[in-house]
Amino acid sequence: MNKTELIKKVATANEISLKQAAGVVDSVLNAVVDAVAAGDKVSLIGFGTFEKKHRDARVGRNPATGEAMEFAASETPVFKAGKAFKDKVNG
Repeated sequence: MNKTELIKKVATANEISLKQAAGVVDSVLNAVVDAVAAGDKVSLIGFGTFEKKHRDARVGRNPATGEAMEFAASETPVFKAGKAFKDKVNG
Protein backbone atom coordinates (compact mmCIF):
# COMPACT_ATOMS: atom_id res chain seq x y z
CA MET A 1 0.00 0.00 0.00
CA ASN A 2 1.32 3.43 -0.89
CA LYS A 3 0.31 6.84 0.46
CA THR A 4 -2.39 7.39 -2.19
CA GLU A 5 -3.99 4.04 -1.40
CA LEU A 6 -3.87 4.84 2.32
CA ILE A 7 -5.60 8.18 1.70
CA LYS A 8 -8.35 6.45 -0.31
CA LYS A 9 -8.84 3.89 2.46
CA VAL A 10 -9.07 6.62 5.14
CA ALA A 11 -11.53 8.60 3.01
CA THR A 12 -13.75 5.56 2.45
CA ALA A 13 -13.65 4.37 6.06
CA ASN A 14 -14.58 7.81 7.42
CA GLU A 15 -16.88 8.94 4.58
CA ILE A 16 -14.86 12.09 3.89
CA SER A 17 -13.42 13.57 0.71
CA LEU A 18 -10.04 12.54 -0.63
CA LYS A 19 -8.78 16.10 0.02
CA GLN A 20 -9.83 15.93 3.68
CA ALA A 21 -8.32 12.45 4.08
CA ALA A 22 -5.07 13.64 2.49
CA GLY A 23 -4.94 16.48 4.99
CA VAL A 24 -5.49 14.10 7.91
CA VAL A 25 -2.87 11.60 6.73
CA ASP A 26 -0.33 14.36 6.01
CA SER A 27 -0.95 15.95 9.42
CA VAL A 28 -0.43 12.67 11.28
CA LEU A 29 2.72 11.78 9.35
CA ASN A 30 4.18 15.28 9.76
CA ALA A 31 3.45 15.25 13.50
CA VAL A 32 5.27 11.90 13.89
CA VAL A 33 8.26 13.05 11.81
CA ASP A 34 8.53 16.37 13.66
CA ALA A 35 8.33 14.71 17.08
CA VAL A 36 10.92 12.05 16.28
CA ALA A 37 13.25 14.63 14.69
CA ALA A 38 13.01 16.64 17.92
CA GLY A 39 14.07 13.59 19.92
CA ASP A 40 10.63 12.66 21.26
CA LYS A 41 9.29 9.11 21.35
CA VAL A 42 5.90 8.62 19.66
CA SER A 43 3.97 5.67 21.12
CA LEU A 44 0.73 4.55 19.49
CA ILE A 45 -0.75 1.86 21.75
CA GLY A 46 -1.47 -1.30 19.78
CA PHE A 47 0.47 -0.04 16.76
CA GLY A 48 4.03 0.69 17.78
CA THR A 49 6.67 3.20 18.77
CA PHE A 50 8.70 5.61 16.67
CA GLU A 51 11.92 7.04 18.10
CA LYS A 52 15.35 8.37 17.20
CA LYS A 53 18.43 6.23 17.90
CA HIS A 54 22.07 7.25 17.92
CA ARG A 55 24.53 5.23 15.83
CA ASP A 56 28.17 5.51 16.88
CA ALA A 57 30.94 6.16 14.38
CA ARG A 58 32.48 2.96 13.08
CA VAL A 59 34.97 1.55 10.61
CA GLY A 60 33.71 -0.67 7.79
CA ARG A 61 35.09 -2.14 4.60
CA ASN A 62 34.42 -1.32 0.98
CA PRO A 63 33.22 -4.68 -0.41
CA ALA A 64 34.65 -3.98 -3.85
CA THR A 65 38.18 -3.09 -2.75
CA GLY A 66 38.42 -4.32 0.83
CA GLU A 67 39.64 -0.85 1.81
CA ALA A 68 38.72 0.42 5.30
CA MET A 69 36.13 3.21 5.40
CA GLU A 70 35.02 5.40 8.27
CA PHE A 71 31.31 5.94 8.87
CA ALA A 72 30.41 9.03 10.90
CA ALA A 73 28.09 8.93 13.88
CA SER A 74 24.47 9.55 12.93
CA GLU A 75 20.89 9.61 14.13
CA THR A 76 18.34 7.28 12.57
CA PRO A 77 14.58 6.81 12.98
CA VAL A 78 13.48 3.44 14.40
CA PHE A 79 10.06 1.77 14.52
CA LYS A 80 9.18 -1.04 16.91
CA ALA A 81 5.85 -2.75 16.29
CA GLY A 82 3.46 -3.10 19.22
CA LYS A 83 2.08 -6.39 20.50
CA ALA A 84 -1.32 -6.05 18.77
CA PHE A 85 0.41 -5.28 15.47
CA LYS A 86 2.75 -8.27 15.81
CA ASP A 87 -0.13 -10.57 16.78
CA LYS A 88 -2.17 -9.47 13.73
CA VAL A 89 0.79 -10.05 11.37
CA ASN A 90 1.63 -13.45 12.87
CA GLY A 91 -1.80 -14.58 13.26
